[in-house]
Amino acid sequence: MAGVTRILLLDLLVEMPEFGHGGNQEVIKPFLKSTNVEVLLVTPQMQSLITSKKLDLNSDITLTKEDIPNWNYDIQYWASMEVDIENKKIPFRRIIMPMYEDVIKMRNWLEGLSVDAVVCSGSRRNVSIWEKWMGPSATLMEASSTSGIPTLGICFGHQLLCYSLGGKVERASTKSSGIWDLELTNTGKNDELLTSHIRSDSPISVLYTHQDHVSSISERCIILAKTTHNKITAIRVNDDTGNSMPAWGLQFHPEVTKKRIKRSFEGGQITEEEYKSFKGEHEGASILASFANIVLNIDNKDIL
Repeated sequence: MAGVTRILLLDLLVEMPEFGHGGNQEVIKPFLKSTNVEVLLVTPQMQSLITSKKLDLNSDITLTKEDIPNWNYDIQYWASMEVDIENKKIPFRRIIMPMYEDVIKMRNWLEGLSVDAVVCSGSRRNVSIWEKWMGPSATLMEASSTSGIPTLGICFGHQLLCYSLGGKVERASTKSSGIWDLELTNTGKNDELLTSHIRSDSPISVLYTHQDHVSSISERCIILAKTTHNKITAIRVNDDTGNSMPAWGLQFHPEVTKKRIKRSFEGGQITEEEYKSFKGEHEGASILASFANIVLNIDNKDIL
C-alpha cells in the first residue's frame, strides 16, 4: 500500500479492550496527522506454536480461528476491521507471527512485511513467569530493535525488549500503580523520544501499572530515566559500536488516556484503587507523538 505507514503491533492485551484495542488506537492516532496507517496485529500468546509453518511461502498471512486455539472467546475474535480514528478509516488486520527463536529468520520475516515500525504492548502476563510464546516474541523484539526498524516496547514490551538483549527481569512483592515523574539521565535529557516536546526544566509525569521490573540491562542498552520506584524505567537500544538505534523500552504506559481509564473502571477492568491512583496529568500522548514523528522522519529520509 503505497503512501501508507505500516505498523506491526504485538497485541497482548486483547482481554482488556480499553487498554488493548483502545490503547492500540492511541498509539496510532498521532501518525494520522501526517499519513495513513495500516495496522498488522499479532497475538502470539493465543497462537498455535505450529501455525508459523504457513509462512514458508508468504510473510503476510491473515490469522484465522483455527490458528488460535488459546483464544479467550469471552472476547470477540475478528480477523480484520476498519476503525474510525481522527476522521480516517484505519484497517486493523491480525496476521500469523513466526513462532520460532531465530533472529535472522525473524528479520527476514519483518523485511517481507515491509513494516515501518514495531510496537509491543503491555500484558497481564509476566516476563518473570515465562511462557513458551514469549521466546518467539522476544526474538521479534530483538530482530526489530537491532535492524533499524523504529521499535517501541511498552511495560511488558519494555521488559521483553530488555530481556531479549540480555537484561534481567524480576518480580516485586507488590504492584506499582500511579503517576511518577521521570528522573532523566544525562543521555535521557537529550533523548528525542522523551524530551523533544518539553522545555528543559519541565517535569515529565508518566503513568505506571506493573509488578515486574527490569533489574539489569546489557551493554546494548542505555538507561534514559528512572523513578523513585523503578530504577530502569526507560531505555534506548545501541548498535554494536554504541550508536543509538531508533528503539526504546518504556516501563510506563503512554497510551493510557483519562477517557480509557474511566471506561475501564466502569467496565470492571481495573479496581477502584487503581482508578484513583491514575488520576492526574501525564505526558503519554506527547511521547507517542514524538515516536510517530521519529518514524515518519525516517520514512521521509528513505524516500529522499
